[in-house]
Amino acid sequence: MEKKIPYGKQFISKDDIKAVNLVLQSEFITQGPYVPKFEKFISDLTGSKYASAVSSATSALHLGCLSLGIKKGSIVWTSSNSFVATSNAALYCGAEIDFIDIDKETFNISIQALENKLQKAKVDDCLPDLVIPVHLTGNSCDMKKIFSLSKKYGFKILEDASHCIGGMYQNEMIGSCKFSDACVFSFHPVKIITTGEGGAITTNDASIDTKIKQLRSHGIERNQSKFISDVSLSWYYEQQDLGYNYRMTDIQAALGCSQIKRIEEIIRKRNDVSKIYDRKLNCKNIKKPDLDLFKGSAFHLYVIRVKEHRDGLRKHLSSKNIFTNLHYFPIHLQPYYQNKGFSLGMFPETEDYGKEALSLPIFPELEEKEIDSIVYEIENFFENVSR
Repeated sequence: MEKKIPYGKQFISKDDIKAVNLVLQSEFITQGPYVPKFEKFISDLTGSKYASAVSSATSALHLGCLSLGIKKGSIVWTSSNSFVATSNAALYCGAEIDFIDIDKETFNISIQALENKLQKAKVDDCLPDLVIPVHLTGNSCDMKKIFSLSKKYGFKILEDASHCIGGMYQNEMIGSCKFSDACVFSFHPVKIITTGEGGAITTNDASIDTKIKQLRSHGIERNQSKFISDVSLSWYYEQQDLGYNYRMTDIQAALGCSQIKRIEEIIRKRNDVSKIYDRKLNCKNIKKPDLDLFKGSAFHLYVIRVKEHRDGLRKHLSSKNIFTNLHYFPIHLQPYYQNKGFSLGMFPETEDYGKEALSLPIFPELEEKEIDSIVYEIENFFENVSR
């Protein structure tokens, strides 16, 4: 039986295990010194002023929306080519959600589609309060152009960079928030680095950071200088807002601190895998990502597009213990969103992508001989189909 090749997996070292074990033997395993330490690593890496570690990228998206003033009646736009958490976060706040079609080459928000939609929304007096660009596969959206449109049309920007920590855009680290109000990362096991589950949100705005840190911990304030009540008891705390338990534990943060020290190596290895695919995968039945358009990508995913027999190819690869995935089935075609009025034909490029996309295995420990096997099986499948 062939060795199983997953589409993605965590990259755990002996140092990672040691870091977690040290916390398990320490005084603090939930809220302790490693959470702020991990946040400092993130802000130093991205060049942002502030970073908040939280329980997941979903909670980071929710807190990001809340901290940017999204509430009932707000309008939020994002890409339907994402995991449902991106748009769900806006709905948690009571906002109205809408989508923007994608660019067929980068799989990210189409700037032309966004501009056209904004022009129409201005005439109809329904401009968005917030746009959430999704940096799919580890490749940044064109943030400079989105930022320029935000100044013209008056919306805020929350980057969904769940795939992107360690990636770059125009020589800036993704998460620097140079062209956004805040930026979200994911540390799920198949992402660039992992904390098991977990996420983070960066910003350069002190008021946004303060709001996020309060809301992630039940809306509670422990800093006496910020109390509303005139109470000086050392053990006193105030709930000043309706918050959530979205905190990251010290166990998770310790793993994150260890992992982030190796992020350059991890990004390099992921890019090396993508280059091997690009060099060896020459099957005329598939379309590879254009690496010139993916400069600076963290390469969380390596996505090919298959015009015909995509599902057959996936089944064939699975029979050979090569596991692939789809990122993503369009959000607007999910039953929940169709019940909200979205339907087939509304975002054609996104829908075409959803029919054709296939995420091939990519992770730092993927060996070249395993890539050779993947390429061979793809070519073998189409040779047999064409007979």
